[in-house]
Amino acid sequence: MIEERQHQSTLDDRPAGKRIGLIALATDHTVEADFRRLVARDDIAVHVTRVSYANPTTPENLLAMQPHLTAAASLILPDEALDAIVYGCTSASVIIGEPEIAKAIEAGKPGVPVVTPAGAAVAALRVLQANRIAILTPYVRRTAEPMHAFFTAQGFQVDRLACLGMEDDRDMARLPHAEIVRLAIETVQPETQALFIACTALRAAECVPEIEKRTGLPVVTSNLAAAWASLRLCGVAADPHSTARLLALAGIPDLPA
Repeated sequence: MIEERQHQSTLDDRPAGKRIGLIALATDHTVEADFRRLVARDDIAVHVTRVSYANPTTPENLLAMQPHLTAAASLILPDEALDAIVYGCTSASVIIGEPEIAKAIEAGKPGVPVVTPAGAAVAALRVLQANRIAILTPYVRRTAEPMHAFFTAQGFQVDRLACLGMEDDRDMARLPHAEIVRLAIETVQPETQALFIACTALRAAECVPEIEKRTGLPVVTSNLAAAWASLRLCGVAADPHSTARLLALAGIPDLPA
């Protein structure tokens, strides 16, 4: 027997109280996993879409993503509100530019705060009151150099920019945790006040407690910064018991325009 009933009970406003949209690169292995670990919880859902991207990680290939961002954003819960939308690429955030990324995403998902890893890192470093920073990137030099210019333009003194000469983000995702820790320790300088590890492909967020312990400095990574900004935009308070210094600090992200 088949029975059909007209359902009449009250529905919840949303399946989850808060919703974060995440645009991940087609080739990405890391940012989605980090957001599941750092952001997703019973009251915060993370909804992921992918954007077309092809290696190598060069300025030309990063710029080629821009025309696809609007369509990618529009596929995240069409006609439903989000609390924030994150574009999961640090180098493209810098090379395409924060205003251009925001405009492209706004066209596909109007009225939603846009978070980029680069912009979130700036906000995080300011909350940490760090003016002199060191930056570790996996990129080749011509992809890494715009990162130096971006942070300098935001008012930071960059003590050192270290780039590993890697061109494939799938290889970047395979860099071992112990190697990330070793390279991070080597990158900081005597006057450095904080370390930024750039690239959403690196599994660096998991290494933050160990690097902070070994260097005594606050450490910001691309995915950690974007997760922190997302949590604050969802109204999640600082966690004083967090093993990452950034997540233990109160503060509202003032994202650069």
